[in-house]
Amino acid sequence: MNIIEMNEGQKIPYSVNGRKVTFDDDLTIDLAKRQRDWEIPVDVCSDSEGELVIGAAAGRYYVAQLTIPAKQYTEPENEDEAPQPIPLDMDDVTMALWALINYTPVSE
Repeated sequence: MNIIEMNEGQKIPYSVNGRKVTFDDDLTIDLAKRQRDWEIPVDVCSDSEGELVIGAAAGRYYVAQLTIPAKQYTEPENEDEAPQPIPLDMDDVTMALWALINYTPVSE
């Protein structure tokens, strides 16, 4: 996974288990389950009470943003075969992290 630190300061603790990312032992996101034929951004924010939420509309401050790449498919060896999806490679996922102390408002 590619990590980008958007600003200085302490970031939210997270762990990666296979194709799932867990933030602060609270919110788990299955990236493979959300992968589509196009790139998918997933905003992780905190609300006015400091609770983690998915989506900028539900949140007040950015905590992280995951960018899940579009699905890749195998090339069929012959015309009778359909392309098969290739499992998500976590090395192709990007996660941007914002500092917890200096919150970045969602509206910016």
